[in-house]
Amino acid sequence: MAPITEKLLQQALALPEDARIELAEALLESVEPGPADERADSAWSAEAKRRLEEVRTGAVKAVPWEEAERLIFDPSDDPKDR
Repeated sequence: MAPITEKLLQQALALPEDARIELAEALLESVEPGPADERADSAWSAEAKRRLEEVRTGAVKAVPWEEAERLIFDPSDDPKDR
């Protein structure tokens, strides 16, 4: 990171949280999005369709959000261990 960028970063990190959020949003809005990656879009679409079919056929079992959230944030709370 260039020295001026590092200095700006340190100054930005010293701002209150709401000011950092506003600054981050403004910086993100100033960046042009890159071109869409058609292969990635196609791959994600195929993956979503595959997963949906697994749920529809019963190959995988869906869990309620509350349980999924517990598993995400507390992986030691695995229902298989109960």
